[in-house]
Amino acid sequence: MRTKWIVGLAAVALSLTACAAPEEKAPVPAAAAGNASAAAAPSLNTGPEQNRIKPPKDEAAAALLPADVKASGKLIIGVGAAGSGFPPLAFAATDNKTLIGNEPDIAVAIASTLGLEPVLENTSWENLFIGLDSGKFQLGASNITVTEERKLKYDFVTYRLDNLAWLAKKGSGLKITEPKDIAGKKVSVSSGTNQEKILVEWAEEVKKAGLPAVDIKYYQTNQAVYLALGSGQIDIHLGPNPSAAYHVATTGQTEIVGTYSGAGKDLQGLIALTTKKDNGLVKAYAAALDKLIASGDYARILERWNLKNEGVTKAEVNPPGLPIEGK
Repeated sequence: MRTKWIVGLAAVALSLTACAAPEEKAPVPAAAAGNASAAAAPSLNTGPEQNRIKPPKDEAAAALLPADVKASGKLIIGVGAAGSGFPPLAFAATDNKTLIGNEPDIAVAIASTLGLEPVLENTSWENLFIGLDSGKFQLGASNITVTEERKLKYDFVTYRLDNLAWLAKKGSGLKITEPKDIAGKKVSVSSGTNQEKILVEWAEEVKKAGLPAVDIKYYQTNQAVYLALGSGQIDIHLGPNPSAAYHVATTGQTEIVGTYSGAGKDLQGLIALTTKKDNGLVKAYAAALDKLIASGDYARILERWNLKNEGVTKAEVNPPGLPIEGK
């Protein structure tokens, strides 16, 4: 999301820190080794050989490309995941150098659909936008949330929901859809994040309804959160959906028991492919994504990274985004 939301996601990564078919068998990650429940969990291929989904060129979508991009034969893609990255979205493979994850997969599939050679460049978050501004990067694929302020400078094509997840110990029997569902529960959250703001708002609603109070807990690392979930010190953790999905898929010890828009109750947050405003690329990206959705390749990419619950049904160009603060 790359507002306060992504700060929480980055913290998760730091504290933990052609068609690839959904049924591909990858080694159980080291974090899950020797754990009986983890062995039964969905496995993610975190090796450098990704066998990415590369659909055939779609002539109709490719015809929408500007002449200079079509002539170049390449699509330069910026991913702001320098450093430890943020699994399962964009991070280093087990060789510690190959960039893998859902964001590179989506971008590569878009390029392939447009008949272009994808060139992935891993950079810092700040340099990603500098590169978009200068035209160095023709596409930004880096968990970028649509905001009204960003729409002043960039064009967007939505490809994922921006969701938070309620994470609980596997087999908890919990289902979280509204504030009353967390009444009397011990819930952890990262301090200073958007999800903390949402959790505090829910806790206030619980209090106003006269229900048992929510006990909000804070931990310095995500590993401490997982230990607390496993030991029963907390009932639920509220955090970014992708990091929760990654833990579910790589350990088998937890489950997502509900999701909630990262933009809050009044707006569904959206993650989008990003390009410099009015450079003529946005329509081609939207057509390519709609082709991926129709063919099923889009769903297969999300499934590879356990992100099916963030899927969209169509590409949207410059939809309503998070409002400019104070307006």
